[in-house]
Amino acid sequence: MKKAIIFNIQRYSLHDGGGIRTVIFFKGCPFRCPWCSNPESQNFNAEVMKKKNLCINCSSSSVYKCKVNPDDCPTGALEVVGKEYTVEEVLKEVKKDIVFYETTGGGVTLSGGEPLSQGIFVIELLKELKKLGINTAIETTGIGKWDIMNEISENVDIVLWDFKIMDKNKSTEIICADVELMKTNFAKIIKKFVMVIPRLPLIPGYTAHLENIKEIIEFVSGFGIKEVDILPFHQYGSSKYKALGRKYNLKYLKLLSEDEIKDIQNFIQRYEITAVIGGN
Repeated sequence: MKKAIIFNIQRYSLHDGGGIRTVIFFKGCPFRCPWCSNPESQNFNAEVMKKKNLCINCSSSSVYKCKVNPDDCPTGALEVVGKEYTVEEVLKEVKKDIVFYETTGGGVTLSGGEPLSQGIFVIELLKELKKLGINTAIETTGIGKWDIMNEISENVDIVLWDFKIMDKNKSTEIICADVELMKTNFAKIIKKFVMVIPRLPLIPGYTAHLENIKEIIEFVSGFGIKEVDILPFHQYGSSKYKALGRKYNLKYLKLLSEDEIKDIQNFIQRYEITAVIGGN
């Protein structure tokens, strides 16, 4: 029986694919984006997060680790992140909200982490969701084995494709991502009968400069893409790093202003591509 490690099943989501959705967050990612808002998704194994606001600094606690079993923590300050699920167990959760998918045009989105890292499980899950007539989406960098990507494309409705750093050397150095493989896989999947929506996280100093955005837009426009999602940088996940005992290096990185975001949107739309701020 195939199993996957998942760190969250978020119901009633209004993002990542349209309508009311259930988002399945797969644990494990081979990339190391400094701006990652889900640092608990990076490790492939279960780990413990310590919620400082709930900790009462009992005699068993230290700065980041406690000597007690998380289940025995008196305040619930310790949370185990990551649990193994079978396909059947995931489907059980998904089926609870079928009525909402049907009435709002929603469905199920597979996110992470990087879902391709658990590709065999993802394919099996998508096939079962397809049998149930549930709309599906996957959020991915597209960097993985093509045979996995190919089978996913035949069983998913929407691919939310994350474009980050297009410079080959910088991509390798900063996020450990092979941008050439990403480009190759994108060129292949665009020929499949599946909706592909490029997504651009706007990270000051990393992805949000016009040279990088121009390279992304000129690349995707060559495939007839007419819509992209632009995702402004936020600091919502910064507290998670401390809870995991990790250092967060972008703590003081300034958010883009509304005018800066609008300028990027206007720049993209010069290419006759609709730029949706925040995505669908």
